Amino acid sequence: MPSKNPIAAVLALSAAAFALPAHAGKTLDAVKQRGQVICGVNTSGPGFSNADSQGKWTGLDVDFCKAVAAAVLQDSSKVKYVPLNSQQRFASLQAGEIDVLSRNSTWTLTRDASLGVVFTGINYFDGQGFMVPKKLKIDSAKKMNNATVCVQAGTTSEKNVADYFGAHGMKYKPVVFDTAEAITSAFFAGRCQVYTTDMSDLAGARTKAPNADDYVILPEVISKEPLGPSVRRGDDEWFQIVRWTLFAMLEAEEDGLTQANVDAQKATNKDPNVQRFLGVSEDTGKLLGLDKEWAYRVVKQVGNYGESFERNLGPKTPIGLPRGVNNLWTKGGLMYAPPIR
Repeated sequence: MPSKNPIAAVLALSAAAFALPAHAGKTLDAVKQRGQVICGVNTSGPGFSNADSQGKWTGLDVDFCKAVAAAVLQDSSKVKYVPLNSQQRFASLQAGEIDVLSRNSTWTLTRDASLGVVFTGINYFDGQGFMVPKKLKIDSAKKMNNATVCVQAGTTSEKNVADYFGAHGMKYKPVVFDTAEAITSAFFAGRCQVYTTDMSDLAGARTKAPNADDYVILPEVISKEPLGPSVRRGDDEWFQIVRWTLFAMLEAEEDGLTQANVDAQKATNKDPNVQRFLGVSEDTGKLLGLDKEWAYRVVKQVGNYGESFERNLGPKTPIGLPRGVNNLWTKGGLMYAPPIR
């Protein structure tokens, strides 16, 4: 018999639609079939993605690749890392050679709207700066007129440095390289007076100097560089998985969930948000095409965002960066995840 209340009927149908499990997208199907997430990373970005002499990858972006594998394949080790330079990265993603690009890449309108890719969030708020040899006695970027400047091709840094020098009525000679390794070698060999890139990259590059104390990072930050992972446009289901994996790492830190305590919290914590997050009370995974313990595994196998930051970039690492604006919103930072409910 027809409902006497058409509005109630519509609302009921809408609620039922929202409760349906997610349709598995083609990328998720491919990842499950091969049993591996293919992740594009930096060729050498200390603190973000860097391989040691045994080929073991570490870094903030590497941890994110592991988190996606933990959520989707139940094993954070099931990742194939593909090192890409700045000019290769988006083309590789667009061509389907990788599933996720997690390579300290700046989210801009042009990239988001014209490259066939879509950014899933921000995992590091950065800004472009300058590093110079201490012997030059330069204490401000505004004193770099007529300097030779090392910059990487295919990056936002190229346009930013041109804009900065132009805005301040200064001239410079760009020395352009394809890879970060080539730039650092050239800069430390004295082929240019200034190295410009994101501040976090400068801190990482400085650790590779023959003597780090011989170089200084200038105080000016000349741009906004929100860095984050991206996926191919057109697969909404995979986009949601990758986006909410990042949010899960942030939410875990806000809820006080760590690799060390997550099992105990799962067994004893009665907070409804924590129970939902860990798959104890509700199954949020079915909305993503995953199982109910997807977020639990991210924390257990990889850790929360703060843990990843501290072991890869924090004050106790060679990079030595403070959390700053990359702290949680509850601690005065910009990191904020939508509710996982």
